[in-house]
Amino acid sequence: MSAQQTEQQAEQQAERQIRVMVVDDHPMWRDAVARDLAEAGFDVVATAGDGEQAVRRAGAVGPDVLVLDLNLPAKPGVQVCKELVGANPALRVLVLSASGEHADVLEAVKSGATGYLLKSASTAELIDAVRRTAVGDPVFTPGLAGLVLGEYRRLASEPLPAVGADEPGAPQLTERETEVLRLVAKGLSYKQIAERLVISHRTVQNHVQNTLGKLQLHNRVELVRYAIERGLDDA
Repeated sequence: MSAQQTEQQAEQQAERQIRVMVVDDHPMWRDAVARDLAEAGFDVVATAGDGEQAVRRAGAVGPDVLVLDLNLPAKPGVQVCKELVGANPALRVLVLSASGEHADVLEAVKSGATGYLLKSASTAELIDAVRRTAVGDPVFTPGLAGLVLGEYRRLASEPLPAVGADEPGAPQLTERETEVLRLVAKGLSYKQIAERLVISHRTVQNHVQNTLGKLQLHNRVELVRYAIERGLDDA
């Protein structure tokens, strides 16, 4: 199969209906979000009202995107995120929270969330955020993206519990994987990377997933930390 045929298949997969699960402990809010997303064309496969229920149902239905509140009974949202992303690194988590506190944002990102949106966002903003989250773009309420990038840089000074590419026997990244990693470290979204490299969203996502697997990393936070430690963001 040619590279062009492979990319066409990836594009077709990317265009399939996105499976979404909504987790919030307020029934009216949860139902309204689920309804808005369903009306926008998403496949809302499940909802949940507490953390334990969220973990069980997400494991059963396998959503592409989890729209997750942080303040949940039974188990906090960050723990739900950590457990589900740990079990399935391909899962995308968009936190939808009333809190814009920096500590909450950073904790969510470190637990594996792809993006963070405040509940003050409009329905159109939420729909756009879910679509972008599904293809791996980091989506943040304006003003929070810079905070997260700053945290990536701070984390770069901490030890990284993973095999480095420069260690003996470690798997080597391809030239394109390194190129994508460099752009991720610079803070570019998957859409921006795709446009710059003239490839599809899904191809960028595949390169990132392959890189995570090779380096034994679990999420974008660890990936960016790895890249910054090696100076790829300045290259």
